[in-house]
Amino acid sequence: MAASTNNHNTGEDDKLLSLETLNNRLSPDLWPEKIPGVTEYEVSKHSKNAGTPRWLADLEKDDINLLQEFGSLTLSQLMEKVRGLQNLAYQLGLEEAREMTRGKFLNILAKPKQQR
Repeated sequence: MAASTNNHNTGEDDKLLSLETLNNRLSPDLWPEKIPGVTEYEVSKHSKNAGTPRWLADLEKDDINLLQEFGSLTLSQLMEKVRGLQNLAYQLGLEEAREMTRGKFLNILAKPKQQR
């Protein structure tokens, strides 16, 4: 009985056999030429700084220290730091607006008149 079952399965396998070949040149929709990220991965894999990511290699020592400092903060400390930065940005915007108004009144930003 086992032999007849094997013969029966082999016949079904032959029916399921596909002779179709998938060629990536003929099907750009299924097999696109460029997969996002692969080129950058390959370049970074063989670069001088293979141990460090490309974004990290471009940072200076002070930037890395700042990132480590932010990473060591708790959520509430980080939120307080963000609020402080937002307040600083707002204060700088107010100061810039005052200086621009001052420059307008002093006519600093006016285009020079052409002499005839």
